[in-house]
Amino acid sequence: MTARSTHSPYMHWAKTRFQSQPRYGLTNSGVMNFPISELNVRLEDLDLSGPSYYGYPPLQEALARHTKAPLESIVAAQGTSGANYLAMAALLQPGDDCLVESPVYDPLLHAASSLGARINRFRRHAEDGFRIRLDEVRQAMTPATRLIVISNLHNPSSAFIDETTLRGLAALARESNARVLVDEVYLEAMYEDAPPSAFFLDPVFVITSSLTKAYGLSGLRCGWILAEPDLARRMWLLNDLMGVIPAHSAERLSILALDQLPAIAARARRILDPNRALLHAFLERHPRLQGGRISHGTVSFPRLPGVDVDAFCARLLEHHGVSVVPGSFFEAPEHLRITIGCATETLRGGLEGLAAALAEI
Repeated sequence: MTARSTHSPYMHWAKTRFQSQPRYGLTNSGVMNFPISELNVRLEDLDLSGPSYYGYPPLQEALARHTKAPLESIVAAQGTSGANYLAMAALLQPGDDCLVESPVYDPLLHAASSLGARINRFRRHAEDGFRIRLDEVRQAMTPATRLIVISNLHNPSSAFIDETTLRGLAALARESNARVLVDEVYLEAMYEDAPPSAFFLDPVFVITSSLTKAYGLSGLRCGWILAEPDLARRMWLLNDLMGVIPAHSAERLSILALDQLPAIAARARRILDPNRALLHAFLERHPRLQGGRISHGTVSFPRLPGVDVDAFCARLLEHHGVSVVPGSFFEAPEHLRITIGCATETLRGGLEGLAAALAEI
């Protein structure tokens, strides 16, 4: 990629593609929205303004309890996307090389490009479960590589990166005086099964995450970055160029959500666990869709070989009222991404429509 990116094609598609809500929407990559009626909140818990300068102290403390990271390493951000952009802006200079996984969540790629970085790539292969091959990462690195960008769980496949691979990436990054940015927003969707963040493995890791995907709390925009204290301070100062203070009511609500996270997570598990079983049963019955089984996470990324998947997804929406994300938005045109974070009746109806569309091929 040579020209700087000016926008995210996937996000533009996601925001403008549907003039009305599809009957069976299987595109939203997180758990369905958590209703405020289920959050134990009183009007007196909220306020419009507060001391939200370089972190609102009660929110910083709540994030420290949740992440187990020290306060001086936590930078609050506007969702994971805001966290990714802020972290990249602090880590990349124009002309630096940035090594990005493929398939990739489109905004990760275009954020780095928009900052003037030269983009290099390494592949995560569907045939071995989208794992990271360290030898291919090494081959794609250059002396100018300053940042390696990955997601764990992987978006779009929900593949998990184990500790051995993460430590190998850290060693490669050190050879080039680089950092490793790990978008861990979907790691939250492992809930009690989640390992410690890569932040605790090596100082080269910079971590981004939020309450958005795993908990259905997108509207709070409660994101964070975990980084070495000196780097975290740089990010706080850089954030002054992007916004003076956050929405304080959202900060207050985020503290309440963090305090009630076990119950919110239990609600998410009640959605995801039966939906995952439903998805796996569907995949067993329709072997034309290859792969797609997931142990954790909220999205599946099966392959549909020998088919124009973009056209298939368009027909699926037009004739069956089912929306899925074409894999072309993730540089994998033979794949499609399906969410399991929706209501079970929505997933069941969507899979029935998908089965009908497959039968029409």
